[in-house]
Amino acid sequence: MRLNLTIALLPVMFLLACSPRDFLTRRLATDLISASPAFRATQQFTLQTGIISNQNYLAPENLVFQHHGWISVSPARCTPGLTPPPCWDVLLTPSGVDTIRSLVPAEQAERSSLEFPVARRELVQVTGITRDGNQADVDFTWKWVPLNEVGAALYSADLRYTSTVGFRHYDDGWRIAPAVPHPAITLDDALKNAEPIQ
Repeated sequence: MRLNLTIALLPVMFLLACSPRDFLTRRLATDLISASPAFRATQQFTLQTGIISNQNYLAPENLVFQHHGWISVSPARCTPGLTPPPCWDVLLTPSGVDTIRSLVPAEQAERSSLEFPVARRELVQVTGITRDGNQADVDFTWKWVPLNEVGAALYSADLRYTSTVGFRHYDDGWRIAPAVPHPAITLDDALKNAEPIQ
């Protein structure tokens, strides 16, 4: 009787000895991805004013800024080393100054290159986990959440992205893989290579 009780209690004692991080569930993957510095980093945008090349002028972001009336653009002579022609002179309009003033620190306001945060990521859901021993790949979807008017113009809150990130099981439980020991992908690479969902 005592032997049967001991055998019956062994699995319970094993489960009590395990940490919640020993089991890679969708909930744990969601928590680890959402809390990671790479995922929490805000999306920065750099607006270049002054003389710019045609290649920079044709960037979709500049077209969005023009459409909203935040910049004005006029033809300009290319400065030495700036190719290919034609070149353009980009200026903030009064509306652009009003929109961006609160986003840029005062000490940067006079610079020709203005950098400011526009969006943050939000995890929508973990869509799948495939395990191979102490390694796993986690598929998830996420979206951009605009932080301001510029972010709302540049990033659609309705567009979803899909990414895959590698996880490894360590002695203290599952963690996002910091390097690529196998074909898994780091979270930084997964976010940079994210594909929009059609």
